[in-house]
Amino acid sequence: MATAESELRSRNLRMLAALAGLFLLPLAIAFWMYYGTDWRPARTVNHGELITPVRPLPADHLQTMTGGAAPSELFHRKWSLVYVGDGRCDAACRQALLVMRQTRLSLNSEMSRVERVFLATSQCCAREFLAQEHPGLLVLDATGPSASSLLSAFPLSEREQSLFIVDPLGNLMMRYDVRQNPKGLLQDLKTLLSLSHIG
Repeated sequence: MATAESELRSRNLRMLAALAGLFLLPLAIAFWMYYGTDWRPARTVNHGELITPVRPLPADHLQTMTGGAAPSELFHRKWSLVYVGDGRCDAACRQALLVMRQTRLSLNSEMSRVERVFLATSQCCAREFLAQEHPGLLVLDATGPSASSLLSAFPLSEREQSLFIVDPLGNLMMRYDVRQNPKGLLQDLKTLLSLSHIG
């Protein structure tokens, strides 16, 4: 009888040890991987470069390439994809505008929530090309002194190869390198639109 009780107790202890191992082993492995190796989990899921802190864009008075006034609610009515560059639109500019156009079209039913803006910093503008290839693109003449405070909000580093996202509250928040896979921009934009109740 004592032998049977001893075997039962021993079996119960083994079962308890197995259950404890089942819960504690994954925790021990996770601690070892995080603190004992160089591996670290990805800290963000976004593909673009976050601009932190976000930069509120000033309400500068700009003109369109045809001489009209920019919309009064510029950067405050929709999400905006923005390109900043020379108005003659060289190869880098054309690639950025193509990525911008195709990304917006890929949003399908959500594309009306996103506007495309080209801030021409000089030589404004390649009118025929822009009108023919990019209908609906808002091209603004940012060559004058009134645009300096607005342009200063956009990072200078590799600006010609960059697209920027501005939220509907007028905050510059993300930068994308257009030489990278544009699917990352599309995925992030879809995520932002699905999470946002504005714009």
